[in-house]
Amino acid sequence: MERAKKICILALVAVFSIGALAIAAEQAKYPVKGKHKGGDVTPKQAYEMLKKDPASVFLVDVRTRYEYQDVGHPIGAYNIPWLFSTTGVTRRGYAKALNKNFCRDLKARFNTETDTLLLMCRSAQRTVPASTAAVDCGFREDKVFNVLAGFEGDKVKDRNSPYYGKRRVAGWRLEGLPWTYRMDSKYMYQPDLAE
Repeated sequence: MERAKKICILALVAVFSIGALAIAAEQAKYPVKGKHKGGDVTPKQAYEMLKKDPASVFLVDVRTRYEYQDVGHPIGAYNIPWLFSTTGVTRRGYAKALNKNFCRDLKARFNTETDTLLLMCRSAQRTVPASTAAVDCGFREDKVFNVLAGFEGDKVKDRNSPYYGKRRVAGWRLEGLPWTYRMDSKYMYQPDLAE
């Protein structure tokens, strides 16, 4: 009797999980969230590019320092924030301020002529303007890419899903690509280390 009960529970969990995944799969996995200079790649394509040419392809995490540390980040991703969190408060939470040194920070770490930059944020919203900024400050347009779905992916839009409003659609972490919470000074935002 106990065994039958366990099998029944496992079957229900499996059906529920498959149904939730099917709902999430119906939502577009990799929407482009605006016009920008440079190209677009999926997280898996970005990972393949990194493995193929680690000497000149770099993953740049443009999220805030807090997100990079406390939410986690791809292994080997350089943190150069597009925006900084501030102490100001808005209706939606803490205010953000543009990193006025974004171009300078990129140029300090990467070669504008030879390096390929894969820009990633939470869900590929901030990387739209960040990609254009990278091209505008001298990086070759054919070597700047927006990583679609970002690190955390998009929110489930289906109101009938038990995951409605949760980040469960695509993204580096959800696709099982290598990530960590571990902080390595080589990849951290370098101006912070100089202070």
